[in-house]
Amino acid sequence: MKVGNFGLRPLERVTMTQANGEVQAAITQAPQSAWTRGMRPIRALSDGLKAGSRTMEVDLRLAGMIVALVAIWIGFGWASGGLFLTPRNFYDVSVQSVPVAIMATGMVLIIVSRNIDLSVGSIMGLTAYVAAMTQRIWLTQDLGLPYNGFEIWIIAILAAVAVGALIGAIQGGLTAYIGIPSFVVTLAGLLVWRGLIFKLQQGQTIAPMDQTFAIFGGNLPQGSLGLWPTWIVGILLCAGIVYALVASRRKRREYGFPVRPQWAMAILIVGGCAAVLGAMWAYNSYPLPLLLTRQYAVAHGLNPDGLVISVGLAAPVLLLLGIGLVMGFLTTRRPFGRYVFAIGGNPDAANLAGINTKRTILGTFVLMGVLCALAGCIQASRLDAGVTSTGTGYELLVIAAAVLGGTSFSGGIGTIQGAVLGAVLMQSLKSGMVTIGLDSPMQDVAVGCVLVFAVGLDTIVHRRAK
Repeated sequence: MKVGNFGLRPLERVTMTQANGEVQAAITQAPQSAWTRGMRPIRALSDGLKAGSRTMEVDLRLAGMIVALVAIWIGFGWASGGLFLTPRNFYDVSVQSVPVAIMATGMVLIIVSRNIDLSVGSIMGLTAYVAAMTQRIWLTQDLGLPYNGFEIWIIAILAAVAVGALIGAIQGGLTAYIGIPSFVVTLAGLLVWRGLIFKLQQGQTIAPMDQTFAIFGGNLPQGSLGLWPTWIVGILLCAGIVYALVASRRKRREYGFPVRPQWAMAILIVGGCAAVLGAMWAYNSYPLPLLLTRQYAVAHGLNPDGLVISVGLAAPVLLLLGIGLVMGFLTTRRPFGRYVFAIGGNPDAANLAGINTKRTILGTFVLMGVLCALAGCIQASRLDAGVTSTGTGYELLVIAAAVLGGTSFSGGIGTIQGAVLGAVLMQSLKSGMVTIGLDSPMQDVAVGCVLVFAVGLDTIVHRRAK
């Protein structure tokens, strides 16, 4: 509390200054309220967590998401009587998370550049339908190629990716070069691309898909790796974690930046490797269903009695890991990723720095279209059909996953690993609600509330940062 002393004589200024000091002392010595005393432990815990995260160089928000994900799994496991925490459900949740996670990695760059893409669900549906029509109609019926030929599924994926890239180029060009807001462009795209699905084949379901193409959906038995390949992937991922942490520490020390203590490095390495190997163990704990086991035994001349075959890591999850590594490398190690973050941080400064902002934004939309096409192929493979409703409502899930993962609508902030984790969290919520018997409308209510909560939290954090 301060009292103005403008226009007072010197003696009066001294008197008023003494009064100000007495008032400040009285406020300081006044008994604190119960609310202030009660907030002390919370503030101390918050300060301690911030200090610990700085010491270990860990993203506090990402760590909080991991804690929230574990809490969701434990809560739904308790509510479902342990049904949610089974290896089979773990396999299903991971496979169902893949399309959203793949598109969320692209949505990070879109939002970071201060844009939005509301058409991702429609692009996913259209490209999935194109992949199905390429296999069942254009190549086989029109051109007479053999249905299960090796080239069928490859051409189908390439056709879907080409369509996705073309759509991304159209929307990115309208946004970057014409200057139409991305909200308007992609909202129109949501309607246009969904309408084209019905025009292609009058809304008919196209099925079945090529047998090799079915691998991408994680359908058993061909859509998983099996016991030993799963453990090999786990060991390689652990080696990658160790290499990444050690290389980062060496690089920071080389340039004179502060580095983590050795005990912090040990905790991160042990924790990361334990999480990876635990996930591989969960995959291998899921046995192939009995009917499929018998079919496998007959095909390979084995005795089906007592035969147990581990399902292992799902093929689409392996594809997600590869896409996540590529996107992480692109955003953190390549100029394109740095340009996107620079544009999101300050578009005017990026222009003055010589960055071609229009071409960069166009590139983000093209990349988004390609990722939507890959997600569409995975979904068509998983359903073993091209369905007109594919991707409906996915734009909400993709945006929610990116925002939950720490991507800020104000631009310039976002991580690929956070988006993937956000997709897993969203799918865990949906699967958990199905497990305990909540209907579809309540699931939509929960997803909407989570999205509002994530955006509200992001707003509060950035307001306090200013």
